[in-house]
Order: sequence, then structure tokens, then C-alpha cells
Amino acid sequence: MGSVAVAFSGGVDSTFLLKVSLDALGSENVLAVSAASSSYPETERSEAREMARSMGARLLLADSTEMNNENFVANKPDRCYHCKTELFRMVRDITEKEGFMVILEGSNIDDLKDYRPGRKACMEAGVRSPLMEAGFTKEDIRSISKQLGLATHDKPAQACLSSRIPYGTTITKERLTRIEFSEAFIRALGVSQVRVRHHGNTARIEVEEPDLPLILEYRNEIAEKLTALGFTYVSLDLQGYRTGSMNDWIPKQ
Repeated sequence: MGSVAVAFSGGVDSTFLLKVSLDALGSENVLAVSAASSSYPETERSEAREMARSMGARLLLADSTEMNNENFVANKPDRCYHCKTELFRMVRDITEKEGFMVILEGSNIDDLKDYRPGRKACMEAGVRSPLMEAGFTKEDIRSISKQLGLATHDKPAQACLSSRIPYGTTITKERLTRIEFSEAFIRALGVSQVRVRHHGNTARIEVEEPDLPLILEYRNEIAEKLTALGFTYVSLDLQGYRTGSMNDWIPKQ
């Protein structure tokens, strides 16, 4: 690979991938591309811009178009396929104009353990997943990231805000904004990892077990804030935070 474009979100995986790409190929041969999407909090986009700058990477930010895709908005179980299809089409348009023909993304082999329809879009677009190809686990990436001095080595896992909405419920900017502000409020209380699942007029809060007492301590403040944002009921999931909990009912592939 003489030059590459990296689909960059500022998360653990894509930051590590961008770092090793820069080290191996040099900054002149690496382009980071990020999407400005309603499905990702503004704080994540800001952190991605700052991370790319700190590593000396050239970053291009483009508006994402998945909200214009009726198949994505319909929020069927293949939602991620349609989102990734739009993402990689956008990245391909940018990178070809810039002269970068190889596109990389940061999936690792642990991603194969959950339902991931976005993998199909990745393969169809001819996007490479070098961390997965090399057999890296999430723990491998975190460990090496720490050795490399990357601030993302202990960053909590992130997923698009659309993943908080049950399949079959239409994705709207209003719902995404409600989720974003709800999670930001709870995170500001000192919670390290949180998901606010949007079940109609009910918010189902998932946090890791050590943070359960904190949620109960601030339960009145949380309920007041989330009802002000539009929820009628605010609930705490006693099973706690778990990756891909909205996929629990989908048969394993």
C-alpha cells in the first residue's frame, strides 16, 4: 500500500489504525476521512478532529447522507448495511478526488462476535480491514495503543446513536438529539459508559455495574432531565451495559 485513506471516527480502533498507518507510510501518504453525521455526537466529532491534529494527520470532514436513505431511516435489522454503504460511497468519492485509492477501516476480530451487517457493505466497497486481517482483538488494540501513548487506549466503546433505537422504529433527528443530550447529561455525572435506549416514550438506561449506585444517587435529577427532553418514563436496566443489547433477539448468523 503506497498511500491509504482511513475511515476515522476518533475511537479506539480507528485511532490506532491511523497511528500505525502514519508511522508506516508517513503523513503525506495517509488521509483521514470523517463523517459529520446526526448519528454521532458532536463531542465525538470534535475529539476526532483534535486527535487527528495531534497526530499530524490530514483530516477531511464530509457531511454524511444516511438520513436521506429511506432504507436506513426505516431502521430494519440491516440498518448498518445501508449506513456503511452511504459512508463508504462518500469516502470513496473523496479519496478518489484526492488520489488515495486504498480505503482502510478499523474493525477487529471481536466485531465478528456480534451481528454486523455493515461488514457486507465493507466488502462490497472493497474496503480493507487490516486489524481484522491481522487477527487483532480489542484488547490487543487497547494494549498496544497504551504502549504508543494514545489517549484512546482506555476510551469507552462507542456506537452510533441510531443503535439506541429498536429495529422497526423510524430514525429521526429528534430522537437522535434526545438520546445524545440524555447520554451527555448522565456522562457528566461521572458515569464512564452509558447507553440510553429509546423505547418510544420510555428511556432505558444501561450503565456498567460499578456505576449503578451513582445512577440511583442522581435518579431524581436524571428523571427530571430526561422527561424535560421528551421521555415520559425513565428506567434503569438492572442487567447493566452490554454491547449490542438491541441485537439480543436476532438469531446468531
